[in-house]
Amino acid sequence: MAGRAAHPTLKGPSVIREICFGVVIAFAAGSFWKMYHWDLQKKTRSFYELLEKDEISVVADE
Repeated sequence: MAGRAAHPTLKGPSVIREICFGVVIAFAAGSFWKMYHWDLQKKTRSFYELLEKDEISVVADE
């Protein structure tokens, strides 16, 4: 056996680890998506508040 090199045993993917990776990636992507929508909602809300106060108009001046 002196001529043979020891090879590591190959294992299959760990199901629990793959599920944990998927959950972490899903939470990260979901939180970025949610922050994007909060920012968009804040911009829309501020636009309508300015429109209510007559500080801006959507009608072009002639």
